[in-house]
Amino acid sequence: MTSSAVQAQRIAFLGTGKIGEALLSGLLRAGKDPADVLVTARRPERAAELAAKYGVGVTTNREAAKLADTLILAVKPQDMGTLIEELGPHMTADRLVISAAAGIPTRWFEARLPAGTPVVRVMPNTPVLVDEGMSVISGGSYAREEHLVRTEEIFQSVGKALRLPEAQQDAATALSGSGPAYFYYLVEAMTDAGILLGLPRQVAHDLIVQSAVGASVMLRDSGEHPVKLREAVTSPAGTTIAAIRELENHGVRAALLGALEAARNRSQELASGGK
Repeated sequence: MTSSAVQAQRIAFLGTGKIGEALLSGLLRAGKDPADVLVTARRPERAAELAAKYGVGVTTNREAAKLADTLILAVKPQDMGTLIEELGPHMTADRLVISAAAGIPTRWFEARLPAGTPVVRVMPNTPVLVDEGMSVISGGSYAREEHLVRTEEIFQSVGKALRLPEAQQDAATALSGSGPAYFYYLVEAMTDAGILLGLPRQVAHDLIVQSAVGASVMLRDSGEHPVKLREAVTSPAGTTIAAIRELENHGVRAALLGALEAARNRSQELASGGK
């Protein structure tokens, strides 16, 4: 259940695509009263769909800025400038602004909103769609403990939330924000390997996916270091060590290090206005 602090707040979701809807539905499942939730959408038919599905109120961006205690900005980064221009004249500094847009620092919002507005930057990942998300939270200059706690409670309704200094957001984006794509990429490659070894595609897929789920749960729940878990599978002169030798020979570890560094660098470029 959501805390009394979040329960008492009126929350508005501005831009309700897949991630925004996942947050909305998770918050409602956690006990938030739909009467205290507002949504905005670019297309009227989308707004009507959300109202019918969740029983929430539909409003405009301008009215949301006046009515809501917490504004969750879930539009695409390239649309954020237009949204903030629309909100700014109707905002007061007692509103909490939560941005789920990748690459935009809190100082960017603070320069365009009323002085003293608390801003919290969040980088969720796509497993929020199945309540297994990882959301990284960073407070801006005016965000106090109460604002960080409120943000955590919202994002914990669809997974886990972790506080980090904003200087580490680009690294977190590389690991968890983009992270699911790396696993999908590995599953795709392993499925192709299973086909090469003579297995039907669906069989290979099912074997790999369940292995991935089981390994993830063991990593999460066992408390063991991944090296110990790997060693438990790796018998002397066995099949696993033969495979790992090939991974090392092909530089897979180095490739992963380089890939995540490239993702971090690209996140920094986007944060500084790069295209």
